[in-house]
Amino acid sequence: MPYATVDNVRLHYNDQGSGPPLLLVHGLGSSSRDWAAQARYFTERHRVLRVDLRGHGRSERGQRPYHIAQFARDVAVLLRELGVAPVHVAGLSMGGMVALELGAGAPQLVRSLVVVNSTVDMRLHSWHDVWFYASRRLAVQALGMRRVGRLLARKLFVKPSQEELRRKFVRRWSQNDKQAYLWSVDAIMRWSVADRLDRITAPALLVSSDEDYTPVATKNRIAAQMPNAELAVVEDARHALPVEKPDVFNELVDDFLARVSGEKEGECSRPRPSEEVRRGVARGR
Repeated sequence: MPYATVDNVRLHYNDQGSGPPLLLVHGLGSSSRDWAAQARYFTERHRVLRVDLRGHGRSERGQRPYHIAQFARDVAVLLRELGVAPVHVAGLSMGGMVALELGAGAPQLVRSLVVVNSTVDMRLHSWHDVWFYASRRLAVQALGMRRVGRLLARKLFVKPSQEELRRKFVRRWSQNDKQAYLWSVDAIMRWSVADRLDRITAPALLVSSDEDYTPVATKNRIAAQMPNAELAVVEDARHALPVEKPDVFNELVDDFLARVSGEKEGECSRPRPSEEVRRGVARGR
């Protein structure tokens, strides 16, 4: 299994396929395994890179608290070592924050951005924010990773047909290192890119589930503040969109990457988005 060392921490990554490079960055408490459906789909036309952020998956935890900027630095060093930049970057939730941090701080490494169910400012601005932060920390410390995983699984995968997704989520979530998870929560709640959005000039697709934690209206305002961004909304979906609806998500991203790459409809061999995708996605600016 390939590893790269950044600031004395070994990071695990996957490298599959060939073509324009596409980097997939997972969310809090997740790992590169949760991008499996995307890896299978995109390796037909892309060199797909999946990284386990420090403290997640097969990567080492390290000895110091985390920052989103450190996650972005880890990714930037990996990309430079592999010599693949600039890359298309897709990030879910915390991974979307890492993608935005890269876009603002290392734009030369980024060809385009796909930011999924994420936001641009997680600092504590209200008592509600403080309660959310404190309750998540206390829940993990009091209940442990497995019990918190069960609670989250019922919120992420609400349909009776999604029982297998719930079981898989709890099994993987329970494997998280508790300290690494808490450091990651702390990193999220200290982070903001709100005052640097004008620096993110790469083409960007913001993808929002209609039932995500952050309202669609908030993401629409974010897209309007970015120089080259658009918003797509997926109906009847929740936070873990790439896992919950991989086919819809994959076709949506594939269409965006084709447009960014300048492929004309008459010259492109890939299929156009299916009727299900066209029905389930609303676009805005």
